Amino acid sequence: MSDYRERKALIGGGAVVWTRTAGAGPQRVLPDGCTDLIWSGTGPDGELIVAGPDTRAHLASGPPGTHAVGLRFAPGAGPAVLGVPAHELRDLRVPLAALWPDAEVRRLAERIAERTAEPTAGRAAERIAGCESAPGRVLEEAALGRLRTAEPPDPVLAAIVAGISRGTGVAGIAAAVGLGERQLHRRSLAAFGYGPKTLGRVLRLNRALDLARTGVRFAEVAATAGYADQAHLAREVRTLTGVPLSRLLAAPGG
Repeated sequence: MSDYRERKALIGGGAVVWTRTAGAGPQRVLPDGCTDLIWSGTGPDGELIVAGPDTRAHLASGPPGTHAVGLRFAPGAGPAVLGVPAHELRDLRVPLAALWPDAEVRRLAERIAERTAEPTAGRAAERIAGCESAPGRVLEEAALGRLRTAEPPDPVLAAIVAGISRGTGVAGIAAAVGLGERQLHRRSLAAFGYGPKTLGRVLRLNRALDLARTGVRFAEVAATAGYADQAHLAREVRTLTGVPLSRLLAAPGG
């Protein structure tokens, strides 16, 4: 069974640092509207990759016991750090070197290697537990450095996410933020990786799963999360995750 943990990231803005130790078989990573900067402990020095915003579940695999540490950015926050519009990364896993200068990626990899090798008390225990703190802190430092020189965030993003989360239609959101619907779609593609309707489906899925994991009945989950009925919930879960809701909740980690 894989081991997964997360904590709030020091950079704020809804970002989290997560750690995973691979178990037997692939792990189903569900769409959440986020982008991730990831260090994977594969190979002698590990590798740095970027996971774009997904429109469907992604099966992450690796040899059992492999450690991975990621910095997950909240919807809309990744492009400022990664330096590319989110739609260019949609449904992709790409080497960080494809986005950042080789020298910058090399320095980042070297800092992770140095920190991981430090003979700090408890470091070995952290590695055994799959809670690799050193790579996570280096990723946070790199993100903070990039944010200091990045353009200010698009001021309409928070209002777009809030409107979508309330179930407001595209026309209503566009009017509220002072954009035409086409402009709203373009800004959403750049920030989130997909248009507001798709982002709405992804965020609604995650609301539904949060409820279902607490034991709420599926019919009540559907009504509370904004689905037309339980059948609509079932169709959306299968489309976006690839499996029925009951099977998804029964899997290790739920």
